[in-house]
Amino acid sequence: MERPEDWRRERAHVLAHARVVVIKVGSAVLTDAQGLSQAVLDGLAGQLARLAAPEEALPDGRRLVLVSSGAVAAGRAALAGRGRQADTTGLAARQAAAAVGQSRLMQAWDAAFHMYGVPTAQVLLTRDDLRSRQRFLNARNTFAELLQWRVLPIVNENDTVSVSELKFGDNDCLASLLVNLTGADLFINLTSAPGVLAANPQREVDAPVLEHIDDVAALDLGRLCGGKTSAGTGGMYSKLLAARRAAQIGVPTLILPGRAPDVLGRAFAAAGGGPCATPLPGTWVRPAGHAIPRRKFWLAYQSEPAGGVCVDAGAAQALLRKGGSLLPGGVRQVEGAFQKGALVRVLHEGRSLGVGLSNYSAADLKKIMGLRRHEVAAILGDAHYPEVIHRDNLLLDAAV
Repeated sequence: MERPEDWRRERAHVLAHARVVVIKVGSAVLTDAQGLSQAVLDGLAGQLARLAAPEEALPDGRRLVLVSSGAVAAGRAALAGRGRQADTTGLAARQAAAAVGQSRLMQAWDAAFHMYGVPTAQVLLTRDDLRSRQRFLNARNTFAELLQWRVLPIVNENDTVSVSELKFGDNDCLASLLVNLTGADLFINLTSAPGVLAANPQREVDAPVLEHIDDVAALDLGRLCGGKTSAGTGGMYSKLLAARRAAQIGVPTLILPGRAPDVLGRAFAAAGGGPCATPLPGTWVRPAGHAIPRRKFWLAYQSEPAGGVCVDAGAAQALLRKGGSLLPGGVRQVEGAFQKGALVRVLHEGRSLGVGLSNYSAADLKKIMGLRRHEVAAILGDAHYPEVIHRDNLLLDAAV
């Protein structure tokens, strides 16, 4: 159902007043068959420099955080230039290619921004940097200092040292988590597509671009989106999943064609709110009507779920309709071998209801599932929790 306020006015207001903006650009935008396209990087650097410049509505300018893919593709191209065709399908090979390409990616960006007098900083992260609360706070303080200095952080996943359980999966995921970490007002995702198409382009080649998405959580992403791009690891599925995460904390997403001429300038020029002679570029993904607490966002996306608990209809109703916690009596099956405090999925009839932190290990939960409180005490003694997952540690409809 369409919200009563006009999404165009919402978009114009956010673009005009957003002070902190996270911009993610994918490999398919930055690279071609020869590797990194310096012309594309130079063009984007110019647009971002103008975006950060002071203006009447924002006399201090905007603070920008750039999440840049392209290290693996740059590494492949560098090796190919020396007569070595690297197969980067495996994790170790991708990490090695990233090690070759990351310095080249950063040098290319630094050269591009140097022309506009914008100092840059390289920030490489793994999921463990955000999973630890202390390291999360340290990272947040570092970003705050860089932005105060008017330095542009250029962020990428630290592919060389990441292991599978500590990987973000793709830079769309990383960027959405940085929206929370930096307190951003807007998330911009630059992609090879003209925007979000109204249907899967592999099935409907003439599908139009959606001007806006009112409720990204209501979309069937599997039906709507096609596969991954040839250069990157994401595709529109991961971009909309990232937009869904940002929407949960009240931050809108603008998905734009990254190679379109002056696309950022044209998008922000439309922020005046007057009638537009031409259609607005890209797709505007609206924020959720009610933002979740940022603590819940952090706990839900700090790591990949380590397992799952399948619940009965009564427990599902209590969670979804009554805002309750998950009790042992509502658990019917335990999946995986997780420890106490692990992040787990909550499932009902094969559908994910959300994720939460388990007060019990999988082994202990199997002993008490389906039991009432006094029965749990008889098995585990007095040192037990009344809830398997407390509602304060549960995020329903999580975008995982």
